Amino acid sequence: MMRLPKNFLKGSIPPLITPFRNGKVDYDAYAGLVEFQVKNGSHGILVTGTTSEPSTLTTDERNRCVDVAVEAVNRKIPIVAATGSQSHAETVLLSEHAERAGADALLVVTPYYIRPPQRGLVAYYRDIGKRTNLPWMIYHIPGRAAISVTLDTLDQINKACPNFVGMKHAVDDLGFVSKCLDHFGKDFRIFVGLEDLSYPMMTVGACGLMNAVGNLMPKKLARMCELVWKGNMKAAQKIHYELFEINQAVFYDTNPIPMKYMMKKLGIMPKNEHRLPMMPAPKDLEKRLDGVLKRAGLIKPRLRRKSS
Repeated sequence: MMRLPKNFLKGSIPPLITPFRNGKVDYDAYAGLVEFQVKNGSHGILVTGTTSEPSTLTTDERNRCVDVAVEAVNRKIPIVAATGSQSHAETVLLSEHAERAGADALLVVTPYYIRPPQRGLVAYYRDIGKRTNLPWMIYHIPGRAAISVTLDTLDQINKACPNFVGMKHAVDDLGFVSKCLDHFGKDFRIFVGLEDLSYPMMTVGACGLMNAVGNLMPKKLARMCELVWKGNMKAAQKIHYELFEINQAVFYDTNPIPMKYMMKKLGIMPKNEHRLPMMPAPKDLEKRLDGVLKRAGLIKPRLRRKSS
């Protein structure tokens, strides 16, 4: 495993949503979201992760998102490009483009839908890893991909690929995190991929967060990471509970439906638009999310007029 600079690839690296306008990717709005993250203290940006609805994007659109993000961030913070697909050929094309475009690292999801055997995952990642000089990580999200990785599989990949440096772990399994860090060492990068486990997983050694809620409240997520690094667990735990309902709200419907509605409500993005088969939040969900935002202090409740 390659040695990375101490402060590289750690902290809050939110997976940006993809803004659409009249069915097309709104790249100007996308650049604005990148600038919003830089301004609000995020430690990096994840491009075309799950929250960006990547399966609804063409290969050209995913590549263009990387281009726009690299240009907008202007080397202020790292760009991690999520380049995985169910197709090996498409993963190769996306990964090669991201490296040429100037991304700092890659995140490659386990091939979804196919449900390959573990030996297939080893061969797949060995091939992808040998095609890039960038540090890269596995995106472990069995709830969506329908396949898990084992410690033995990770070990074989690690031995075959010196630039394999970690994973995004979107699984309710703290024990597996501890096993990985015990086996590979504390420099193995593990990013939290489930909002509810942000604080707990960091306390056992995760290096940071790749959470959808970072689109909405980047300062708080970055601050929580920094408090954990300083050993101020009481203050970090306080933020964990301040984020609790917002973290839950991300999954009131399929991600990023709630997130996009809340971002539009707060004026972070200009339109709340999805591509089929995704759909905007219905009215009852909008009302529920408005309540979450009010209780979080992000929008003020309307004052009732006194009857005369």
